Amino acid sequence: MTTIKGVLFDFSGTLLRIESPESWLRGALTTTGTAMDDAEIARRAAELERAGALPGGREPAGLPAGLAGQWEVRDRDARLHRAVYTGLARQVPLPRPELYDALYDRHKTAEAWLPYPDAAEVLTELHRRGIRTGVLSNIGWDLRPVLRAHGLDRHLDCCVLSYEQGLQKPDPRLFAVACRELGLAPSSVLMVGDDRRKDGGATALGCAFLPVDPLPTDRRPDGLRPVLDLVG
Repeated sequence: MTTIKGVLFDFSGTLLRIESPESWLRGALTTTGTAMDDAEIARRAAELERAGALPGGREPAGLPAGLAGQWEVRDRDARLHRAVYTGLARQVPLPRPELYDALYDRHKTAEAWLPYPDAAEVLTELHRRGIRTGVLSNIGWDLRPVLRAHGLDRHLDCCVLSYEQGLQKPDPRLFAVACRELGLAPSSVLMVGDDRRKDGGATALGCAFLPVDPLPTDRRPDGLRPVLDLVG
């Protein structure tokens, strides 16, 4: 068996989890100074969730005809990513037009993300063992400030983002970029992620793969710790 010398982690649903749709909407309301009663907030948040408008949240229950093709490639370009998610949000009536952009901007803040309880511990221990680590994410914006704000960047050796490469998982070429950034052969790299199709695409290049469940953080206190057993 090949020794694992490097670990790549997905971002959303793996190292961190996005806030609830209601918390997300409340954050945007506060930013824009918009008042809405609690019952309306709960109702509109549920509608936004069904629409798939929260990046990192549930996928859309259905896609508008004009967004269906763009949805599949949304993580390859920052402007497209914003256009798709604000387009999904606009299916839900909100009291002020600026709320749609405020919602998108909110999800890019550190306050919108909660690290899994064992994330920092696992990254620290991997560093102690001399294991190279990185983040590999399908995403349309720069998540590095979020990692820094939560203290998760200090032991990362690379951060490979789909929109910066014009490629998205499960394309083997994106995994190849990440392995080169680690300075390791794919056969000595473990990919950890919550999407068995996209993250699991690493196996086509020869990487190992460990799936995790994208549960709420209080229901997954130690989902990343099996990584430590795999690297020895």
